[in-house]
Amino acid sequence: MQPDSTPPSAELVVYYDAACPLCRREVAYYQRLPAQRPVSWQDANVCQFGDSGLDCETALRRFHVRSADGRLYSGAAAFSVLWRCLPGWRWLGWACAVPPFSWMAEGGYRVFLRFRPRLQAWARKVSGERKA
Repeated sequence: MQPDSTPPSAELVVYYDAACPLCRREVAYYQRLPAQRPVSWQDANVCQFGDSGLDCETALRRFHVRSADGRLYSGAAAFSVLWRCLPGWRWLGWACAVPPFSWMAEGGYRVFLRFRPRLQAWARKVSGERKA
């Protein structure tokens, strides 16, 4: 099986920017945790999205998660879905799923997105990595 193919048993598909040093580090942390259900980690730079309603450009702009029932979540809602299946993070996932916390989480995520390019550049500089 190729690393970017979704296994039929995967209940959660996580699309992330593997070219981003921040994203890679965060996903690597999550991958080490024993998830409550199967998770398929997909590099949004090389995924084949088909007719899923998601394309590479959209997937790279925001964090996306697809649930087992096919529902696509993005931004803070996607983190909430992911966190609910990870030990130690479930409480935050549930908290971020209900208003007003969901609104605050999405607002915080949008602020982060404004600074993401500068944070990526800083992370690349610190690690000595070059932009792909």
